[in-house]
Amino acid sequence: MAAAALVLSTPPDYHRIVSPTLRVPSDPSVTIPVGLLSCQRDPLLRALDTVIVSTSFLPPAAPPSGKKSHTKQAKASAAPTFKFSVLQVVLHDTVLFPEGGGQPSDIGTLTSEDGVSWSVELVKRHGGAAVHYVKLPESIANAPEVFASGKRVSLALGQAGFQRRLDHMSMHTAQHLLSSVIDTSIKVPTLAWSLSAWPSPAYIDLSRPLTAEEVTQVQDEVNRYVFEGRRVYVEVDELRAGQKGVDAGDAEISGRELGRGLPEDYTGGVHRMVIIDGVDRTPCCGTHLPTLSTLQLFLFPSPTASTSFGPSRHFFLAGPRLLNHLGTVQSLLTRTAGVLSCGLPEAPERVAVVVEESKRREKRVDDLEREVAGSLGRQLAEEMLQWRAAGGEGEWVKCVGRTDDSPTVQGFLQAITLAFASHISNQPDAARRYTLLLVSSPSSQTSSSTTIVMLFGSDDKRVKAVGDELRKQFSTLRGGGKGNRWSGKSVGVWVADREGKAASTILSSTLQA
Repeated sequence: MAAAALVLSTPPDYHRIVSPTLRVPSDPSVTIPVGLLSCQRDPLLRALDTVIVSTSFLPPAAPPSGKKSHTKQAKASAAPTFKFSVLQVVLHDTVLFPEGGGQPSDIGTLTSEDGVSWSVELVKRHGGAAVHYVKLPESIANAPEVFASGKRVSLALGQAGFQRRLDHMSMHTAQHLLSSVIDTSIKVPTLAWSLSAWPSPAYIDLSRPLTAEEVTQVQDEVNRYVFEGRRVYVEVDELRAGQKGVDAGDAEISGRELGRGLPEDYTGGVHRMVIIDGVDRTPCCGTHLPTLSTLQLFLFPSPTASTSFGPSRHFFLAGPRLLNHLGTVQSLLTRTAGVLSCGLPEAPERVAVVVEESKRREKRVDDLEREVAGSLGRQLAEEMLQWRAAGGEGEWVKCVGRTDDSPTVQGFLQAITLAFASHISNQPDAARRYTLLLVSSPSSQTSSSTTIVMLFGSDDKRVKAVGDELRKQFSTLRGGGKGNRWSGKSVGVWVADREGKAASTILSSTLQA
């Protein structure tokens, strides 16, 4: 079957009330409960004229106390906080969806009777009512008269709001389809799902990772339903006394149709079922596309080895988010191919070659650094031995300052000390009395630059004493050590003629006889 054309308006039979006694309230002084809102009856509706039922003023929130709620239910029902004043507005009806079912809130504008437009920052369900949080200017410290009960207002998603709604609907409907196919075809239940912020992929948590073959099977099946343009519609019924939002006791109903029930604080009295024709029935309060024909879903391969067991997270994209991802990947691949002077198909192989060449160069640099560090260590050792041969007695001290922009400075200095120690290892103890101070600073320095300071000596107590004096002298120097080694980092500008001389003076002034 050919894919259906893009649906620009919601079909009249999308929203189906199956109870003979359930009605959408028509009294403008009464709020329509969540489950029967216009945004849920007509998910493609962009604007609506309605009436204010109640308004309350909410001042900016006080600084957080540090106490956090540790339950998902508490987080969902908690009143939101804002850094600015807002009005909590309850309307007779709304075109803006209140967050729920894993789907974030819509955003939009509310236009009052005087023609002023106000920003709706959030819509949240409290009990069974949708509460709109309308941002107020700093100059307003109370609810304006235009927000009195009974006043008429206009709500609109706007272009940005509708694009956000379309993205959320696409991803939410895709999740229903994906979880249903995985559950029925692979017999792997969905444990949880999350709709990440645009443009990141959403994810589902499964009881085990899917194999590569299962991913392909699932993706083929869900996209077959997309190509067929399967219809999506909603059935609503009254929520009977004691009912938790699930059908009661029918053994033939699948686990997904039973769902996990409604939130404990829901008081709207409506049991709402989202149905993908011939594929899935799931209790849900969210907005959903009237057809699968515009989805085109992509399931990322499992990030976990297919032989492992236990819960696994699988990422997916659909609708506008998938198109954005494809465009972004195409742009990045084109830029990469341009840098590598090759065609798009050759880019991965060229990147692999560049990475391999880079690894070889890094190894060569590491080898050369070790060779240079060894040479410097031996030179310093020879300098000390020559000083001894010329009659030098007592402790030999040396402060060496270097300029180095390498990210492996500390390892380089460490290699110098190892080469130094190795070169004098066969000398008598009297000839091996020394304290060596190595300092390495970057060539271009700022207030956030880091200078590496390393001490190495023949006497543990002497090394510790010099290190303590250095920390007293330089307030930004942090470090420590063990045995005959001490190292630290100084943040800020380190000038050889200033900090360098001060460090050398400390080393010399504490010289042991």
